Amino acid sequence: MKNFLNYKYMLGLSILTLTTACEDQSTEITSIDYDRLFAPIKLEARVKDRTNVELSWNLTKGATSYNIELFANDSLTFAGSPALTFNGITEEEIPYTISGLEGETKYSARIQSVNDNESKNSNWSGVYFKTDAEQILSSVTEEDLTHNSVVLHWTPGQEATEIVITPADVEPHQVTAEEISAGMATITGLKAETEYTAKLMKGNRTRGTQKFKTLIDLGGAILVSSESDFVAMIEAANDGDAFAFQPGTYTVAGEEGKAGSLTINKNIQIKAVRPSDRPIINGCIKLEDGASLYMTQVVLDGTNTDGSQAFDFKTATEYGSFVLEDCEIKNYTKGFYYVNVAANISEITINNCLIHDIECDGGDMFDSRKGYIAKLNITNSTIWNSCKSRDFIRYDDASGSFAGAAPVITVDHCTIDGVSNDSSRRLLYVRFKNNSISITNNIVSNMPNCGRGYSDQANTAVPTFQNNNYFNTINLTSKVGESTAKFFDEKGTTLDPQYKDAANGDFTLGNEDLIYNKAGDPRWY
Repeated sequence: MKNFLNYKYMLGLSILTLTTACEDQSTEITSIDYDRLFAPIKLEARVKDRTNVELSWNLTKGATSYNIELFANDSLTFAGSPALTFNGITEEEIPYTISGLEGETKYSARIQSVNDNESKNSNWSGVYFKTDAEQILSSVTEEDLTHNSVVLHWTPGQEATEIVITPADVEPHQVTAEEISAGMATITGLKAETEYTAKLMKGNRTRGTQKFKTLIDLGGAILVSSESDFVAMIEAANDGDAFAFQPGTYTVAGEEGKAGSLTINKNIQIKAVRPSDRPIINGCIKLEDGASLYMTQVVLDGTNTDGSQAFDFKTATEYGSFVLEDCEIKNYTKGFYYVNVAANISEITINNCLIHDIECDGGDMFDSRKGYIAKLNITNSTIWNSCKSRDFIRYDDASGSFAGAAPVITVDHCTIDGVSNDSSRRLLYVRFKNNSISITNNIVSNMPNCGRGYSDQANTAVPTFQNNNYFNTINLTSKVGESTAKFFDEKGTTLDPQYKDAANGDFTLGNEDLIYNKAGDPRWY
């Protein structure tokens, strides 16, 4: 073994000596010439506008252009002939958009790097995607609706076989040749004040989808006009009454010329007769004696009120649901709602609402001090120019008064701009024990001074975070300075939403990534 090791050593020394002696005759290797180009990498297919696809990939060194082949009804098998071919795509054309594809169809795209020397063209790289359903149905307007019917419009001449309505209150409507030519069909037999989805079909393929809500049937509601004594009407209400407000401004009389508070102590509904011309209620609302309230398509205006919150739960008892759907709430001094009694509220849902110019002087935005809200849902809404120096959701610990209580808080698909922008404030001042929180699909923006981030409270549960974006904020995705923030949404993105006109309440998104990811209030996509 010893002789063997010495032999290896001597052999290595001889090779080293030979290499050194020939060093001046060696050639330095500065590049490697491969037989062909590398195939494109990091391919991404992004479906846009339902039936278009944007293809992107990393540039290949040495490529002068690229070829694309698109295969329909395919999942990376690339069998048969391509449905579409695009050759000679230059660097300046990437990302490359292919428009007018079939809806609800699986596609495979493959891309090849091309050189002037065809023998060096790369192998193909593939990516798979599926288009969304087409959308040739026009939006449904108020003029298209009655309490029991809808007129649907689409591009004249575009073929369809039937219209399917859900919930299925009526049978599928078979589309006639005359309706195809006109691009219009009328569906009857619907229920009043019901949300429907209409699908225009061609065989098994969806060509368009629209949601709509039928109008109110005044035969089942109490009509309120601007000349009515609406306060007396609501005070005299019976459980289950629905009030349909005609267009106009309804001011609740208060003291010293100010707008006062409307007291609701029954289970009632307040809604608009004409969604396109909504009633404005100028005043605050007090909920007493376990009332339930469903309010839709109403504007609630706190201008010239006594400085109270928009909604105030006044009685320590059990309440049913409190639901605001497609409303606008604005110009209140103290906050949105206030629960300063031992009220047990089954549900507060704020959906598809615009909420702005609520100062929160003397109170927090969504403010519960002594009550229990079993489910708090803030969804599909935009909140701005409000609560700049107070906490966004305040939920004090009253768990000792409610055995077994476990609050569930959901904030989903909201655009929240400029709230809690103070070094001593946070978004979640939640101290009620056994809470669970979900924060998903939101855009939070313009909070550069939020000192405590989401929360610095021991009782605040770490939320379920998903698909949130933060722009011009601090202490929400990571700690900044001496913040006492307890947790962060570390997976949240920080893209500029590129709002169209945030100063005037137009949060239409200009950022294509956020539109694609469906972040924030859906009305702005």
